[in-house]
Amino acid sequence: MESSIIFIFLSLSLFSNNCNFFSQVHASKYNHGKVKFKLIHRHSPELGKMSGTTLGPPSSSRERIKQLIHSDTARLRAISHRLVPRRKNFQVETLRSSNLVELPMRSAADIGTGQYFVSFRIGSPPRKFIMIADTGSTVTWMKCKYKCKTCFDDRIHHHERIFNPKTSRTFIPIPCFSSMCKQDLARSFSLQKCHRSTSPCAYDFRYSDGTKVLGIFGNDTVIVRLTNGKKIKVPDVMIGCSETIFGNFHDIDGVMGLGFDQHSFAVKAAEKFGNKFSYCLVDHLSPSDLVNFLVFGEVDDSTLPEMQYTELFLGIVNPYYAVNVSGISIDGEMLAIPSYAWDLKSGGGFIVDSGSSLTHLVEPVFNQVIAAFQAPISKFKKLSLSVGPSEPEYCFGDVGYKESLMPKLEVHFADGAKLTPPVKSYVIDAAEGIKCLGFVPTRWPGPSVIGNILQQNHLWEFDLLNGKLGFAPSSCTFDD
Repeated sequence: MESSIIFIFLSLSLFSNNCNFFSQVHASKYNHGKVKFKLIHRHSPELGKMSGTTLGPPSSSRERIKQLIHSDTARLRAISHRLVPRRKNFQVETLRSSNLVELPMRSAADIGTGQYFVSFRIGSPPRKFIMIADTGSTVTWMKCKYKCKTCFDDRIHHHERIFNPKTSRTFIPIPCFSSMCKQDLARSFSLQKCHRSTSPCAYDFRYSDGTKVLGIFGNDTVIVRLTNGKKIKVPDVMIGCSETIFGNFHDIDGVMGLGFDQHSFAVKAAEKFGNKFSYCLVDHLSPSDLVNFLVFGEVDDSTLPEMQYTELFLGIVNPYYAVNVSGISIDGEMLAIPSYAWDLKSGGGFIVDSGSSLTHLVEPVFNQVIAAFQAPISKFKKLSLSVGPSEPEYCFGDVGYKESLMPKLEVHFADGAKLTPPVKSYVIDAAEGIKCLGFVPTRWPGPSVIGNILQQNHLWEFDLLNGKLGFAPSSCTFDD
C-alpha cells in the first residue's frame, strides 16, 4: 500500500491532575476507512536510501548505541526544559466514526527531538517532505522559501525538498496582528513585533542543542491516503515556513509536531478519525520487512490479547501525554521506591517517550531497579561500552547468557494496568558480545522517561476523547 509517511514521536508524560478542558476542537467525519503511516527508525536502511538524507544503519553496533545515547542526552535536556505544568486549553468533542488513518513509522536523526521519520505531503499540489515525528513538539515546520530570494538556493540546485508556499494555492499566512499569533502561538515562540498589518506571524524556535529556526506561520492542506486507497485532504493544518536555520537540520526537511495542542498535526488528524491515534514499534534490530506504524482511528486487530487501559491526562503538561505510574516490580515483588518519585507535584513523575531510546530513571528509582538486577548480572564478566557520557552503567559479556536467567520486570499503573515488556527490551544488545541493562540514571528531582526500546512489541492507543491510554503486546503486523 502506498501511503504518505509520517515520523512520529510520542512522548507520554506520566502525570495526574484534573481533566478540565477550556476551549474546543471541532471534529469532522470521514467514512472512507483508516489511515496508516509508516514510521522509519533513524537506523533503517530505507531511510539511508532516501534522497536528501545521510541517515541509515551505523557502521557498527557500538556506533549504533553511541548515536542513540547522544540523542537521548539531548532529548532529556529538551524534556526537562519543557516540563512546566499547564492547564488544559482545549477540548476534544465526541465523534462517532470508525474511520482509521494508518501510517508507517521510521526512526529519525534528532536534535533532541525524536527518533522516527515520516514522509509528509502538504500543499496544493502536494509536495513530499521527510520529517522528524516528535510528540515533544506542537508545530509542524519545513525548510521553506517564502520571501527570501536566496534561501536554500544551493539545496534547490541539487533538487532537495524545499517548500514554496507561493506555489500552493491552499497556503494562507497567519496575520501577525491576529489573536492567534499574539496569544495562541505565544508558546510556540511567535514574535510579537508586527511591522505592517499585512505581515505574516513570525517565529523564532530555539532547540536545546543551540539550533535556531526562524520563519512564518500559515495554514495549508495535508494529503493522506486511506487504507482503501482513496486520498483525502486534511485542510487548515498549521505549518511553519522556516527560511533561516542555524544548527543541525542538515539531513531532514523539518519537524512533524505530534504533541498535545490544538494546532498540532496529531490532534488535527485524530479529530478527523475518532479522536484516537495509535503506534506500534518493532525491535530496532528486526528484519527490514517489519515496520513501525502510526494509525489515526481505531485499530481492529483480532490477534491482540485484551487491551489494558490506564487513565491518560491531557493538557496538564503540554505537549506531553501524562499517565500515573504507581510502582515497579521485579519477579512479582514491588520495589521499595518512595512514592514521591511518581508524583509530579513532588518533582517526579514519568514520561513514556518514543523519542528517547533507553529508559531514564531518577536516582530513587534507578538505585532500586539496579539493586534487583545485581545478583543475576554478577554471574557475567563486567564490561564497559566506552561510548561517552550517559552510557548504560551496567554492561556485561554475553557468554553463557540466557533470557531465562534475567528477572521479570513490570511497570504498574495506579489503576491496575501492568506493562510487562520482554526481557530483550530491558537487557539490550549494545555491541558485539556485550549486553547492557537498558536503564540510565538521571538526577533527582525530575521526571523519569520510559524509552522506545522498553515500549517495543506493544501497540499503544491514545484515546483523546475519553482520556485513556491502552496497550497490549503486538507483533505490529496486523492487516489493513
